[in-house]
Amino acid sequence: GEDTLSLHDALPILVGEGMGHAMRSRVILEHLIGTEQHEVEIMASGRAVDFLAKRFAGVNRIHGLHMIYEENRVRLGKTLWSNVLTGAAGLPKNIAAYFERIGQLRPDAVISDFESWAYLYGKTHRLPTLSIDNMQIINRAKLPDEILDGHRAEFELTRAFVKSKLPFCDEYFITTFFRPPLRKDRTSLFPPILRPEILAATPTRGDHLLVYTTGEGNAGIAATLAQTGLPCRIYGMRRDLTDDVVDGNLTYRPFSEAGFIADLASCRAVIAGGGFTLMGEAVYLHKPMLAVPLAGQFEQVLNARYLAHEGYGRSAASLDDPRIVHDFIAAIPACEARLAAYHQDGNREIFDAIDHFLDRAAAGVI
Repeated sequence: GEDTLSLHDALPILVGEGMGHAMRSRVILEHLIGTEQHEVEIMASGRAVDFLAKRFAGVNRIHGLHMIYEENRVRLGKTLWSNVLTGAAGLPKNIAAYFERIGQLRPDAVISDFESWAYLYGKTHRLPTLSIDNMQIINRAKLPDEILDGHRAEFELTRAFVKSKLPFCDEYFITTFFRPPLRKDRTSLFPPILRPEILAATPTRGDHLLVYTTGEGNAGIAATLAQTGLPCRIYGMRRDLTDDVVDGNLTYRPFSEAGFIADLASCRAVIAGGGFTLMGEAVYLHKPMLAVPLAGQFEQVLNARYLAHEGYGRSAASLDDPRIVHDFIAAIPACEARLAAYHQDGNREIFDAIDHFLDRAAAGVI
């Protein structure tokens, strides 16, 4: 890097395993690279590598942790052994290669999206370190009892993990569509980071439900959706499709980013899991959502319960009971009324904050 960030600096950006991390990082990277003021080094693991490599040159692959899901539940035992068996042998070499690569760059600042390697380098070299993700809200905000009810043990376990993941960063930027009170300093809340394709979409109120589910652990969901009588455009349940398959009011669709976003922007409502990215996009586009979080993943439970808490949708542990979907459909007008008051100015707020952080890092005041 140079003496000042405003001229030319190297920023290692590291991305966590989930595709939400990759999508969020893609938007930040396009902003940083688009300013033509920064030299950015990208390191990622898992599926994020291929996703980012299509858009940016020189993406570095490193070993990251991953989770195993079966029957809509996180399998902790298999996850542990899979990470140990696939990662332990190559871990020392992986760490050495990573530190060697970053050492050649002599970066001036570090940004991490819930990923440990950049954070470790930043802390050991006393570099300004910025955390950007949606997970830190679990540790750095005060969550109400009704959100934690029945899941307190999972909450405490997850909070301990989140707290230990990236401690003592200089600042924490948390993306969120809900606003609990903060309990720690050096922490700021920002609206969800949105893909340019979402920002470019014009929402309209169609008749169809957008359904995004693997169907695992929800064997009766197709029958339930058929009973609604509403047109349903279903993604994820049949993964081997190359063309639409129509079964009455159900249309099973092969995944297409453009097609999915078009169906999202024009739908009446969404039925999906508890992932933060799609939820934030639905809220921004004022689409009511029924969220079914993965069992054993508190972050998704938190997202889904807050969605219901804000009146933007409903949360359900499963879709086994057909009444859950029917009650949600009946609640769509009330959810639309609450969503009408939600607004965010694209990604401008967090972009300005990132630029300000980098300016302060350049000036040596962090």
